[in-house]
Amino acid sequence: MHLLRDDDTLQLITQLTASAGLALLMTVLHGVGLILIARMLRLRKERLEEKELDHEALLLVGTVGMLVFALHTLEICVFAGFYLMVGAIGSLEEALYYSAAAYATLGRTAEYFPSDWRLVGAFEALIGFLLIGWSTAFVVSTMNRLRR
Repeated sequence: MHLLRDDDTLQLITQLTASAGLALLMTVLHGVGLILIARMLRLRKERLEEKELDHEALLLVGTVGMLVFALHTLEICVFAGFYLMVGAIGSLEEALYYSAAAYATLGRTAEYFPSDWRLVGAFEALIGFLLIGWSTAFVVSTMNRLRR
């Protein structure tokens, strides 16, 4: 007795493969993005420890925050592009909304998503959760270097 039909098995493998590929892509994209932010803003430890906590430091942290937000927005757009590319969602606005809701782990998005691709959406939530945590650690690390 088979638990899954052949077409169900193929769909499951397709979703898991797509999820793994997107997870790898997002990890590389996020890592490169954080490295570029650190280089662009010259966030080297020695330089940050020399700074005082003043308006310039506040501006720097605000800039880091905005650039990290832009990085997350890019990642949401990549997922939305995937959903459009595979025909899971019909419009750009819907794809962006679904992707942002899944990425930010808002929940209640699966009921609006076709079952053929909803597993990818569930993995997007996990990926988003991990990348938001990574970004939080990056910002906290920057702030800690400024406070010494």
